[in-house]
Parts: sequence; structure tokens; C-alpha cells
Amino acid sequence: MSAKTLLKGMLAYQARANDELAEKLAGLDPSSNAGERHAAIRLMNHIHVVSQIFAAHLKGVAHGYASDNTPDTPEPGALRTALAEVDGWYLDYLGTIAEQELAEPVAFTFTDGDQGCMTRQEMLTHVVLHGGYHRGEIGRMLAGIAVSPPWDTYAVHLHRVEPARRLQRGRRPADV
Repeated sequence: MSAKTLLKGMLAYQARANDELAEKLAGLDPSSNAGERHAAIRLMNHIHVVSQIFAAHLKGVAHGYASDNTPDTPEPGALRTALAEVDGWYLDYLGTIAEQELAEPVAFTFTDGDQGCMTRQEMLTHVVLHGGYHRGEIGRMLAGIAVSPPWDTYAVHLHRVEPARRLQRGRRPADV
């Protein structure tokens, strides 16, 4: 499997997982467990901002963020839309970049002023892993207030988008 193929699956997984969790947060009663709800929305916004920052790095443009979150907390519905847009951008980006370009290093500046350099592939991987880390954190927060988080795993995603995998005992999808 090529890096591009793997990244495409991971980015599609992230888009689904972000959407399901943002939908869950949008459905929470604002007056019930307000502190946890607010903290969870702030973390989802952090996922969004970091995704925007790394998209700007990949494009070679300024991102305009002074930190890895915004001062204001967006409404969950607007945040869900914004996440869908940036997740769609990543999938579109991957569709336009050549496999060999994934190995190109990109120098950038972190929001704290430190210098960084990562390959395009490392940046894309970072965005997916970063989002997964914080969605897991939000999932624990939701469980703590007796709200079931969405089932957020890559394996679940793969079996949702390719249900025939459940019938392939011991055979890899490429062997079918």
C-alpha cells in the first residue's frame, strides 16, 4: 500500500470521526454539564485550528493564528461545518499531490515562534494523530458525564466503508 493510499484512508476516517463527534457535541443540552460541554467544544476547536494551521503550512501561506485555539468558542454547528471544510480540504489536497511530493520537507514556524520542519507526509500524519488524541480526550470527558461518545476507531471506519471486510476471514482486502 502506498503512503498516499494509507493517508487517504486515515484522512477519510478523520473526517467521519470529526463529524460524528461534532454532531454529538451539537446535540448536548447547553444547560446540562455546561463546563464539560464547553471544554469539549474548545478541544474540538483546537483540533480545527491546528488542522487549519498545518493546511496553511502545506500551502506555504500564513495561517493568521496567534495560538493553537481561538479566543472565542464557536457554536457547535458552525464548528461542525468548519471541521468538514478543512477535512475536505485535506482529502482534496491529497488528491492533487504526487506521491513523491509527500517526502518533501516543509519549513514552518509554530505559533509559539519555534521553528519546525516536517515532510508533507509527516504533516498529514500529524494532523490525523493529533485529532485522534484529542477526540479520545473528549470521549473520556463525555463518558464522565454519562454521554456515550461515537465509536471512534480506524478499524470501525474501515469496516463501515468496506463492509465486505467482515466476510474476508484471514484474507487481506488486496487478495479478494
